[in-house]
Amino acid sequence: MVPGDGSWEDEQRLLAAAFGGLAAGVLLIDADGRILAVNPRAEELLGRGAAAMTGADAHELLHRGPEGAAVPRARCSLLAVVETGRPAWGASDAFLTGDGRALPVRWSAAPVVAGGRPVGMAVLFADVAGSSAPVGPEAVQVGLLKDLTERLTLVGAITEVLSETLDVEEAVDRLGPLLVPELADWVAVDLRTPDGEVRRVAVLGPSGRDSALEAWRGPLPPPTALSRSALVRVLQGAEPLVLGTREMAEPPDAPLAAVQAGFLRALGATSAAVVPLSSAREVTGAITAVRTGAGRPFAEGELALLADIGHRAGVAIDNARLFGEQRDIATAMQHHLLTELPRGPGMQLAARYQPAPAGSRVGGDWYDAFPLSRGATALVIGDVIGHDLQAAARMAQLRNILRTLAWDRHEEPAAVVTRLDDAMTSLTDIPMATMVLAYTEKRPNGPWRLRWTSAGHPPPLLLPAAGTPSHSGAARYLEAGQGLILGAGGDPERPNGTEDLPAGSTLLLFTDGLVEAPGTDLDAGLERLRRHAASMAAHPLEEFCDQILRVVPPGSTDDTALLALRVPPN
Repeated sequence: MVPGDGSWEDEQRLLAAAFGGLAAGVLLIDADGRILAVNPRAEELLGRGAAAMTGADAHELLHRGPEGAAVPRARCSLLAVVETGRPAWGASDAFLTGDGRALPVRWSAAPVVAGGRPVGMAVLFADVAGSSAPVGPEAVQVGLLKDLTERLTLVGAITEVLSETLDVEEAVDRLGPLLVPELADWVAVDLRTPDGEVRRVAVLGPSGRDSALEAWRGPLPPPTALSRSALVRVLQGAEPLVLGTREMAEPPDAPLAAVQAGFLRALGATSAAVVPLSSAREVTGAITAVRTGAGRPFAEGELALLADIGHRAGVAIDNARLFGEQRDIATAMQHHLLTELPRGPGMQLAARYQPAPAGSRVGGDWYDAFPLSRGATALVIGDVIGHDLQAAARMAQLRNILRTLAWDRHEEPAAVVTRLDDAMTSLTDIPMATMVLAYTEKRPNGPWRLRWTSAGHPPPLLLPAAGTPSHSGAARYLEAGQGLILGAGGDPERPNGTEDLPAGSTLLLFTDGLVEAPGTDLDAGLERLRRHAASMAAHPLEEFCDQILRVVPPGSTDDTALLALRVPPN
């Protein structure tokens, strides 16, 4: 965790577990000088509880000069550690205690680094009169501060990379290289599957994934309830465990224990730590960290650090699984909400829906087409604001209202959308939406005709029949019929557009995810789509739709819907 980016309880737990036994006090301070966490010895020396210090300005609350005099902030050598990125120490300062005394202290501070820059600092201090704890230049020499800041920097890096993904396999792949070789020579990651099985999903060593150890990956035997195996016990909810050579030499008492024992022998393990991947909901798996060098057993502080990392990774994996469940449900819901297209004599219709590449993967984009009582066919493309399940549900609500209103009366598209706007405002909690409602029908002894209105939506794109000479027609957007977005207060003069559709031409209705992405120009996206669609107009309609989706701009965070109509040839 980068200091300050998460809950102080996590930082407090890590600091207390890893450095609770030090004879010196430890403070973790962020880049703005606020106290994030303290160890128990710091609470004892300062006569202040962790909760009372957390969030306070360390300079204002604690730091004093000789004889307890105030230190000007601009000349504070403690705060300068973050600014300069260099360690510092003091031997004649004081820290203010809870009862108002100025406690003479010796202190050392070293920066915590994330992304190549200081994001906070760790401060080691001791009572000048009553402590023999190494503080000052000697503390830096013996590595206490270096060890502390390296561990906090590692936790920050792990938290940062895990928070950037909602994919379980990617989370595991990102975790291993941060643990090897910083904390272990080898790492194995085991996950419980949703159906209760256990799989070893990763084995990583000094050079990453080792092909010689691929045989150890895959399904594992189920954890037996009465086994003494550390892995079995941790998977069933036990606390983290450290194994020495004696424990690893014990005969296995269950199939999973036998697999784990063989794995540790194959690595030549001299020390191993097994910690749970845990969240508030469940134990999702376990990490086995292995060292192979003599004289390097895992210490208690390292086990506490691994346990904290396991908890953070467990939360990330649990979140990824919850996201996957939501995504699958949402995708199924979205496809059920998108109706089958009608089939008429000669008329071809095709549609596509592509979820957003990030987020919940579903949203309020939709298409629809349905016959009207007077012989025309209604075509709809729309976008309800939002990119989540609620937006998808609102889309279904708006679609159903529109179908009813369009069927109810023989009205022009603009009149129907005007009534839809009023109904949406009065009967739903949908804040805003855009859409195009179009009617297409074959005129007796004449061409097909399109009548439409747009409520703040990108205009339809009309493509001439393949092979049409460029002087007699070109791909163009139908700019007429543009009115206000739904939910903007109503449009008393919402217009209609009318256009004859030439034989063999293609009409494309689409949502803005096809042409717009954060940081891109909408006009450039529309022109890119126009050119690409024109070049694809000769393809069969289903293939045409597939090709159109290829122009979704890189970096798009929106879902995309499109609806295409191919007019029959003469």
